Amino acid sequence: MIAAEEYRRRRRELLCMAGEGAAILLAAAPVRLRNADVAFPYRQDSDFLYLTGFPEPEAVLVLLPGRVHGEVVLFCRERDPDYERWHGPLVGTEGAVREYGMDDAFPLEDIDEILPGMLEERARVICHFGRDGGFDARLLGWMRRLRELRGGVVPKTFAALGPLINELRLYKSRAEMKLLREAARVTVAAHRAALRAVRPGRREYEVEAECLYALRRLGAVPAFPPIVAAGAHACVLHHHADATPLREGTLLLLDAGAEVGGYACDLSRSYPVGGRYEGAQRALYEVVLAAQHAALAEVRPGRPFDAAYHAARRVLAEGLCALGLWRGGAEAALAGDALRRFVPGKTGHWLGLDVHDVGDYQLGGLSRLLEPGMVLTVEPGVYVPVEDTTVDACWRGIGIRIEDTVAVTADGHEVLTAALPKAPTEVEALLASS
Repeated sequence: MIAAEEYRRRRRELLCMAGEGAAILLAAAPVRLRNADVAFPYRQDSDFLYLTGFPEPEAVLVLLPGRVHGEVVLFCRERDPDYERWHGPLVGTEGAVREYGMDDAFPLEDIDEILPGMLEERARVICHFGRDGGFDARLLGWMRRLRELRGGVVPKTFAALGPLINELRLYKSRAEMKLLREAARVTVAAHRAALRAVRPGRREYEVEAECLYALRRLGAVPAFPPIVAAGAHACVLHHHADATPLREGTLLLLDAGAEVGGYACDLSRSYPVGGRYEGAQRALYEVVLAAQHAALAEVRPGRPFDAAYHAARRVLAEGLCALGLWRGGAEAALAGDALRRFVPGKTGHWLGLDVHDVGDYQLGGLSRLLEPGMVLTVEPGVYVPVEDTTVDACWRGIGIRIEDTVAVTADGHEVLTAALPKAPTEVEALLASS
């Protein structure tokens, strides 16, 4: 878990970045209803979690650089025995100070009276605009109240919080890496457990069930709804499990990841349902695997983020030409959009508190250079639409993605999900033993 001192350090860094005269406002994620009075499982806003570790909804964090009576203030729910009898204990204002290191805490119901005064003489407000319409409306209300009470003395400028906090979140600490490695360990275990259902006649949702059971049994939650795609469903990049049966001689694409302590893993493999990669499947799988190896070789400090994408894309173009799926030559495929017929996606994304984590991919119009502490996925894929009659029938409906979670280290990279095999013979052996 993340220690209280690390949360304090993060807040101090953000306070320094904001500077004197700023006020940073950040709301907790709201409870979202699934239907009627049934809510979705609660997940805290990632920025709020990053700065506080505070697990509850209905809270607002206020950071006030230079405030004499405390720079870190939390508005949250008070303890309520009637509520707690139904839903469990609340942290409360005293607990926010004692357990989560806040300088001060106030009941959320008093925020309209207290917060406007805290914003007096602040030159600028920094927050997320447009993310939560309800919070935006309340912010405007606080500005009106401050103008009414203080004769028009309101912050002169408003700025977005994302550019500040995204930079902090992009670089993972030792504690964060520990959680990411645990998420990777659980994810690999969940894939292995799911292989018990990768058999002809079983259904996509059975594979999903084995995967989710393993995640929960090991103390994690799914980082995202697993993608379980049998046969031609693998060509739908975000297909979700249904009752489609697994057929002998086809592939199953499984993309699943665990979330541990808020930190996500992302891992994809394409498994042969009959236990062996055959003919066209094997040939295409080996092209994708070679592309991933080429991409991984580019994941090291000082290399541009998009170097992995370009390396994988070249290998895919050359491989598809060699197999006869594209007859215009590799250079022609790379020069235009022709490759998008079979390679519609990128090769990776940042990973952390979000599956598609925050952080700029470009700086000054150029691809960002990789640095130690960054975590990303490397996930080349080839998807041949079943309706594409320009290629031989043996290729149609094959979708293959090979994805790992990778950390940039001082001298290269670490594949956090390396414990799950991906070489064809190793995958076949793993299926045989499952």
